[in-house]
Amino acid sequence: MSNREDSLATPVPVELETCDAQPLLWKPGFLIAILIIALIAIAFTAFFMKLYGLLLGALWLENDFVLSHRWAIPVGVLIFSLLVGLCQKYLHAPNETHGSLVESMKQGGTGSDYRTFPGAFLSSLCSLLSGASIGPEGVLATMVTQIAVFIRTKMKIVRDSRDTHLGFDVAALASAFNGVIGSPVFTGIFATELQIGEKNAFRFLIWNLVAGLVGYFFYLSLGLTSFAAMLTFPPVEELSIVMVACAIALGLVGILLALFTGLCMRGLGSVMEKSFGERVVLKTVAAGIVIAVVCYFLPELLFSGQAQIHAIMKDPAAFGIGILLLFAILKIVLLALSFKSGFIGGPLFPLLFASTMIGLALSLTFPGVPVGLFVLCIEAAAIASGPHAREQVTGVA
Repeated sequence: MSNREDSLATPVPVELETCDAQPLLWKPGFLIAILIIALIAIAFTAFFMKLYGLLLGALWLENDFVLSHRWAIPVGVLIFSLLVGLCQKYLHAPNETHGSLVESMKQGGTGSDYRTFPGAFLSSLCSLLSGASIGPEGVLATMVTQIAVFIRTKMKIVRDSRDTHLGFDVAALASAFNGVIGSPVFTGIFATELQIGEKNAFRFLIWNLVAGLVGYFFYLSLGLTSFAAMLTFPPVEELSIVMVACAIALGLVGILLALFTGLCMRGLGSVMEKSFGERVVLKTVAAGIVIAVVCYFLPELLFSGQAQIHAIMKDPAAFGIGILLLFAILKIVLLALSFKSGFIGGPLFPLLFASTMIGLALSLTFPGVPVGLFVLCIEAAAIASGPHAREQVTGVA
């Protein structure tokens, strides 16, 4: 073998690859690319969320026929569940049956393959409209990542390092998520919690914060409603030792909720895999049957919960402590079932719904404590510990 062939066959040391990529991380041209992908990501996010809202209202929430005929709920759920399965089988739509989007991104899986974008787009809409307990942040993560991969591939951006590829993609997610969640720093912290970037974590944090600010202000300027604006509670006017102790205890409740979510993911994932294997259409239809039956009797559990949460918060006493806790448990079970059956979506909104239900139930039990303390402390702990709890319970690295 010639010296030229030897040099081609020898892999580039990781140290050299990382070293060559370092200057790229701070080049003005690349920072401009970060701003551009942030704008593209949030523009697509705003378009998709507006489209989803219009379809959700026309087909479900503002449809007089559906509202007056309860039997239309299981029919609609089954139709959209079938469409999700068909999108996976014939359009190769990605799903998170065998892992999360971040895991897929790190491993170069189908979740970041832009060639499946048409299937992902249709499957995402059908998943969200099926009544499955999934949030829109998951479908946005899938499609925004594919858009970012397409742009950096076609424009030949960040060719030096796969680690830098990931940083570029997560910057796009930061823009999309910060707009939807309604926080200028949410995804910067979230990406750091997920250990995105390893050695380049600090630089990627800067990218996330910059892109996240773009997404946050863009979404805000359009007047679109973020999730943070959906839940408003009276401020806690004075802080006492008792309230601090309550906050710590509520944090433990949030951690237990995250662990319960991980256990449900593992258990239902095993059941669906053993029962259906790779028969994706049967898998989504079977899950659709379960969702249809549960939501026929409890329509408050349809979708991610963001549309139903306001009515429940207005008068939680009308439901009672037992029903509120039942809502929380079933929401997590349906979330795990939806995930492990192939529906595209995210866990964040259903997890927030379940946290809110538990918080409202506790506020009815202890009326002297501000309801916002119950809800927000549980939500914060559940979201912060969610990825780590899932890793510990499922064994997913």
